[in-house]
Amino acid sequence: MKKRITSIRTEILAGISSFLATFYIVIVNPAILSEAGMPFSAVVTATVLVCCFGSIMMGVYAKNPFVIAPGMGLNAFFTYTAVIGLGLSYEAALGAVFWSGVLFLMLSVLKARDKIVQAIPHSLRYAIAAGIGLFICFIGFQNAHFIVDDPATLVKMGTLKDPVCLTFLVGLGATAILIAKKIPGAMIFGIVFTTFLAWPIGRWWGDASLINFGIPTLVNYKGIFSMPDFSLFLKADLIGSLQYAFLPVIFVFAFTDLFDSLSTFVGLAEASGHKDEDGNPKNLKKSLLVDSLTTIFSGLMGSSSGTVYIESAVGIREGGKTGLTAITAGLLFLPFLFFSPLLAIVPSIATSIALVLVGSFMMKPLVKVDWNAVDEAIPVFLTMVLMPLTYSISIGIIFGFLSWTLLKLFTGKKEEINPVLIIINLLSLLFLWV
Repeated sequence: MKKRITSIRTEILAGISSFLATFYIVIVNPAILSEAGMPFSAVVTATVLVCCFGSIMMGVYAKNPFVIAPGMGLNAFFTYTAVIGLGLSYEAALGAVFWSGVLFLMLSVLKARDKIVQAIPHSLRYAIAAGIGLFICFIGFQNAHFIVDDPATLVKMGTLKDPVCLTFLVGLGATAILIAKKIPGAMIFGIVFTTFLAWPIGRWWGDASLINFGIPTLVNYKGIFSMPDFSLFLKADLIGSLQYAFLPVIFVFAFTDLFDSLSTFVGLAEASGHKDEDGNPKNLKKSLLVDSLTTIFSGLMGSSSGTVYIESAVGIREGGKTGLTAITAGLLFLPFLFFSPLLAIVPSIATSIALVLVGSFMMKPLVKVDWNAVDEAIPVFLTMVLMPLTYSISIGIIFGFLSWTLLKLFTGKKEEINPVLIIINLLSLLFLWV
């Protein structure tokens, strides 16, 4: 602490700030993964344990003030692509998470990650982040009835006469204002506000079907306290997930986690000044090892992949510079092992707010794209739009890789194509074929 010019008080306050900024994942992650057929309370338990384990490991081993939690986007890929789209059981998907962590760990230990990172064009890294943001935003709007299906145009805007949609918009506006005013914990305050706002809906409109959309009522209120639910512990199908047809899922989990982690570490290092003499994030190798171990832990506990959170910047802005910030945040998650019934009353329209707003935050990397370079702009565009339009993160990534390589090859820029990227393209074609 003397070396980084900080104090215990500053680090603890920074840890509290980071916790408030990331706590929404304890509600949102179970809301998303429960749609894959997983018990809500068990996912709450798994989410809390992943946040606690990863953040404390980051503080103790890597000595960085970064919070780790189940990744937004990765949980969407788990539910909507792996389970609902490709038909994996959630047990097999958890197995894929585990093996992706093992692959991530091997790449980190063998230093192969450097070659992979060098092979992936920077523009596509930005596009992947933005595309996942659009995808989870689309899901949020759907869950809130703001976007509904239409037989003629596939989708359209819902009606403001729908109390679910109207309540969502009020909550979205209130949460956006809190975030714009830089209120610590703005996201969770917005979710709580929308939850209370949703309670009268059933009485005002008298529509019992609203319960199907996660509107809290006394019917699904079961108290505040309960013991942790470990029913997903060691439920991962480690053998079944190694089937040939499931290997692309492991590939996407591993490399999405890798790209997301690297870009976040770089961004947080810039924000905190924790850089070595070469301008790279301090303790990057240790941080990536923690990230990969947390993903392995996630699969065993019953959650989608854990990754470092960009919301850690909130704690850094409050003065967090050491691992004590991450440790403090990790410990603050623990009490919520015992409050899953309270979290279960949070309606889907409240968690949808987090999906939409986090999606908007993930657009930031697009400012780094050279939109005047057509051979860069087209692959970026395809990567982004195909994720929500095909309801598949992997499809967006695949066509981004393939289109980038094709354009570079036929515009006389084949020297920009890394041999490792060719291998990735071949694996991508294999994924499409199977």
